[in-house]
Amino acid sequence: MYALVEFAGKQFKVEEGSQIKVPFLTEEVGSKLSLDKVLYFDNDNDKVVGTPFIDGMSIDAKIEEHGRDRKIIVFKFKRRKGYQKKNGHRQRYSVLTIGKLGAKKKAAAKKKAVPKKDIPKAKASTAPKVKKTTTKKKD
Repeated sequence: MYALVEFAGKQFKVEEGSQIKVPFLTEEVGSKLSLDKVLYFDNDNDKVVGTPFIDGMSIDAKIEEHGRDRKIIVFKFKRRKGYQKKNGHRQRYSVLTIGKLGAKKKAAAKKKAVPKKDIPKAKASTAPKVKKTTTKKKD
């Protein structure tokens, strides 16, 4: 059983209990979140494809850790000028552990529908039609 999920502009294939590495999240370690943008769901019996997302489906996840990726070297130079600049960058990430797949989304609290008052529309005033008269040309 697996699902395809869109999260932070990227797509991930997730299974129950698996871990995925996503761009850094500001929430604390141990906090839970739900992934609502489920693109595809397969539970061995049936396959569900969203258009683009599956309505009413979300996947529970828990933040396990935060970390920094390996260093990427950014090296700039201009030939024959003696100019060299070396910079490094370490991207931050978070690791999510996937919980139960196929959890139904919690329904938002429904508001009572306020009956709309029927307001009569003002009739557009029509100007009286003027008859056009034709004049005969003299020869």
